[in-house]
Amino acid sequence: MTALRTAAPETRPGAAAAPSRRPRRPLRRWGGWLFVLPALVFYSVFVLKPLTAAIQYSFYRWNGITVATFVGVGNYVRVLTDPHLLSGIAHAFFLILFFTVLPVAGGLLMAALLREIRAKAFGTLARTVLFLPQIIPGAAAAIAWVWMFSSSGTANQVLSAVGLGGLARAWLGDFTWSLPAVGIIGTWINLGFCMILLLSGIGKIDASIYEAARLDGAGFVRTLLSVTLPGLKQELGVCITVTIISALASFDIIFMSTQGGPGYSTMVPGVLVYQLGFTEAQVGLASALALVLTVLILAVVLPLQRLFRTED
Repeated sequence: MTALRTAAPETRPGAAAAPSRRPRRPLRRWGGWLFVLPALVFYSVFVLKPLTAAIQYSFYRWNGITVATFVGVGNYVRVLTDPHLLSGIAHAFFLILFFTVLPVAGGLLMAALLREIRAKAFGTLARTVLFLPQIIPGAAAAIAWVWMFSSSGTANQVLSAVGLGGLARAWLGDFTWSLPAVGIIGTWINLGFCMILLLSGIGKIDASIYEAARLDGAGFVRTLLSVTLPGLKQELGVCITVTIISALASFDIIFMSTQGGPGYSTMVPGVLVYQLGFTEAQVGLASALALVLTVLILAVVLPLQRLFRTED
């Protein structure tokens, strides 16, 4: 027993005691916050501070220069009762058909077709052509489509070439067709994004499942509905969420193509907020409309996030 004992180190009289190690737990705890601090400062300055200011302005009648007058929820009541403001919100929801439904459905179909195409060069060319609108700024795309939708533009020339010249018109200046015409621009831009994202999702599906479906005699439609569509739940959720936000918060395409006209036929909340805040000096009303739009977007997007959530 005596041999197993470890001799204690001798301490010379008067020698200083060895410094004990400091606990590292507090440093580890705060070290992570140091990495996110720059992003947190940026987010606070450019997101939280403007959001707080918008909430404050929404309770005032203010032109941006003189003394503001407190009006309580008066601006919110006007947003929810003014026919022009409500029509802008309704137009934004109508654009979901063109910004979301058509691009997601078309992107899914094209992604499935591209998977079936064996010619690699043609597939690459098709992906490049379809994704090209996504890298073009929305303002530039809107200007290009203004030319194509004009009275002598490409759209009317195509109609005349196929014997439908009687339908030709200035599409963006027509009270009935201006909003669908603007929606087609959104469809053209979002189609490539949806197609590329869904095509990458198809690449993650096990090829043996497609082979088993083929051996069971499943055709293209049955394979699309039974194999491809269930395997793309997460990618479809991303496509639908992003495109719905682009429809409800659309600004650049509408502003550069019609500025909300003719009349209020293509007016959307994004353009209304700009006009109320910067040209009509109604900062409080513009802030209230922007906050109502934010709440509507969250009310639509959050349930979708829950619906398309997958368990890994």
